[in-house]
Amino acid sequence: MERFIDRKNELQFLNTEYEKKQSSLIILYGRRRVGKTSLIKEFGRNKNMLYFLATEESEKQNRDMLKEVIAENLKNSLLASITVDNWDILFKTVVQNKSKSKKIIVIDEFQYLGKINSAFPSIFQRIWDEILKDENIMVILCGSLINMMELQTLNYNSPLYGRRTGQIKLKPIPFENYQEFFKKEMSEKELIEKYAITGGIPKYIQSFKEEKEIYQEIKEQIMNKQSYLYEEPNFLLQNEVSEVGSYFSIIKSIAVGNRKLGNIASNLSVNPTSLSKYLQTLINLDILEREVPITESNPEKSKKGQYRIKDNFIAFWFQFIYPNRAFLELGKDTIVQNKIKTNFIDNHVSFVYEDVCIQKMWNLNASGELGITFDKLGRWWNASEEIDMVGIDSMGEDIIFGECKYYIDKKMDSKVFWNLKEKAKAVDWKKENRKEKYILFSINGYSKELQELAKTREDLILG
Repeated sequence: MERFIDRKNELQFLNTEYEKKQSSLIILYGRRRVGKTSLIKEFGRNKNMLYFLATEESEKQNRDMLKEVIAENLKNSLLASITVDNWDILFKTVVQNKSKSKKIIVIDEFQYLGKINSAFPSIFQRIWDEILKDENIMVILCGSLINMMELQTLNYNSPLYGRRTGQIKLKPIPFENYQEFFKKEMSEKELIEKYAITGGIPKYIQSFKEEKEIYQEIKEQIMNKQSYLYEEPNFLLQNEVSEVGSYFSIIKSIAVGNRKLGNIASNLSVNPTSLSKYLQTLINLDILEREVPITESNPEKSKKGQYRIKDNFIAFWFQFIYPNRAFLELGKDTIVQNKIKTNFIDNHVSFVYEDVCIQKMWNLNASGELGITFDKLGRWWNASEEIDMVGIDSMGEDIIFGECKYYIDKKMDSKVFWNLKEKAKAVDWKKENRKEKYILFSINGYSKELQELAKTREDLILG
C-alpha cells in the first residue's frame, strides 16, 4: 500500500471546505506526479466521493465514461442503460439523489475537457451556477497541465473566474518530510543525495530504493532507456508548451552556468527580449525561479536577477543526461557514469544542500532558536562575493549570514566563519545599527577548533 506523506495543510483546508454548510468549488492543480490524486484519495477516504478521470478522447466518450461512473456510484441501472447527449442530465442526477452527507465530485485532469471542447469551461460554469452551487456538494477540479488549468479555471477571462471557493497549487514535498518515504533510517547525506535527484516529487522518490547506493539507482532509474525518467523532462514540457526545443535550449544553457539574462541570450545567440515569455512560462511551471540578492528593495525591477533551475530532477537531467544522450543511445553508459561520479557532488548536490539549509533556516526561525528573527531569506551576491544565505528582518535591524558546505572528506574549519564575517561587510544593509549573527551548516561536521570558537561567540551558531 502506498504511504501517504505530509500534506497536512492541504488536507486541513479540504476538510474545512467539506465541513462548510454551503457548496464548495476547489481548483487543485500542480505538475505531474506531485501527488494530487493521492491527496484526493486520502481526503475522500470514508466520504461520499464520486471520482472521474477525464481523458483526451472525444467529448462524447468522456460524457459516457462519467455516466458510467455516476451510475455505478448511485447504483442507478436506468442511467447506465440510456444514452445521454448533454452534461446537465448527469449532474442533475447526482444532486437529485439526496444523501445525509455532503457529496464530493472530483473531475481529475479537468483541462482535457477544455482542450477537446474550448466551450467546456462555459458549460461547466452554467452547470455550477444552475445545478450545483445551491446544493450540499463539494466539487474539486483537478489538473496536471498548469498553464491550461490556470487559463481554464483561474484566469480573469475564464468563465469559472470568481466561482471557486479556494485553490491549491500542490508543491513538492519539503526535505524535512523526505525520510518518511523510507522504512529504514538513513543518514542525512544519503537522503540529500537522493533528494538532489528526486526533489520532493513522490513518484520519483518511490522509484528510488533505500537499499541501493545512489549511482546504481541513477544507472537503473534514469540512464536506462526503458525507464520513464529517461524521457521525463521531454514528456513534462511537450504537454505544457508548443516549442519544446526552445525551452530545452534555455534550460540547458542555465544548467551549464548561464544564469543572467544577457548570458543566456548570448549563449543562444538571440535577443534578450525574445526570451522573456519562455522564462516566465518556465517559472509558472515551477521549473525555474528568478533570484535577486535578498537585500534588493525592488526585486521585480532589479537588474541583478539570475535564473536557476528550481526542480532538482530537471537540474540533474539537464546537467548529466541530456548532454550525454549520444553516449547513452550508443550504449556507452560507463562514460556517462564516470562523468556523473566526478561531478555529481560538487556541481549538483552541494547546491541542493544550500536549498535544504534554507528550509532548515525557516524552521529554526519559526521555532525561535536563532535568537533573532527574519522575514526575508535568500542568497546574496555582488560583482565579487557570494553568500549562501542572508536573512533580514525588514521591519527591524536583525540580520543573519549563513554558509553551507557539503564536504565529503573533511570537517568545516574556522576559516569558513572568518571568511563569512569578512564577506558580510560588503552587504550594504543597515550597517550602522544592525544586529548580526552567523550560522554555519556542514554535512560532515565541524572541526574541534570551530566548535570551541562557537562556544565563545554568541553571534555564531553551528546548524
